[in-house]
Amino acid sequence: MAFERIVVDPARMGGLPTIRDTRVTASMVLGQLAAGRTIDDVLADYPYLERDDVLAALKYAAAAVSEREVRVARPA
Repeated sequence: MAFERIVVDPARMGGLPTIRDTRVTASMVLGQLAAGRTIDDVLADYPYLERDDVLAALKYAAAAVSEREVRVARPA
């Protein structure tokens, strides 16, 4: 499964998976959702994100805990 909205770049955020073209890590988004915030709350905090970015972070997390290999986009 490939993820177009999740990028791993060793030069950005210490190589953590981030939402494409941002410095927002997937774990930042997931942490907010795990704390009980809604998708709309997250989008209000990060107005440059789209709903599909938040959903991509959730899908990435689901794949990361169930797959041996998770493919992400590489920066151009």
